[in-house]
Amino acid sequence: MSATAILSSKYQISIPKAIRDDLHWQAGQEFVFIPKGKGVLLMPVPELEQLAGLAAGANPEGYRDRQDRC
Repeated sequence: MSATAILSSKYQISIPKAIRDDLHWQAGQEFVFIPKGKGVLLMPVPELEQLAGLAAGANPEGYRDRQDRC
């Protein structure tokens, strides 16, 4: 899944249709840009409902609290 896009004079990039369709991205969806070396990782921001149960079964032992920080 390799595609290219050109940065416009207004600093906008259109995501190629093949990628949008493959990843099921929709107009109006919110994204986060994560710097990675000389590039950037583009990830959709999950909806609150998508996070439900994410930490199910997590072990709460040994977590760091604010008082533990130096």
